[in-house]
Amino acid sequence: MAHRAPRIVVQPPSPSGGRRVRVDGTILGVAYGITDFLEFLRRAGLKDVESLDLEDSALVVWRGGGPDVW
Repeated sequence: MAHRAPRIVVQPPSPSGGRRVRVDGTILGVAYGITDFLEFLRRAGLKDVESLDLEDSALVVWRGGGPDVW
């Protein structure tokens, strides 16, 4: 079975505090908190984003800190 890359990549915080969010290689925008991040996922068509385990999901890679770092 081929290794599949994570669908969602969250870049490290910028000096202004936002984090660029990519889904399937497409930049969705800059999130300034979890609310923004979850809205990007909804717009990308992911279902049940509120139940997604943000700390331990194979779908999400957090670069430069986890979901508590903005």
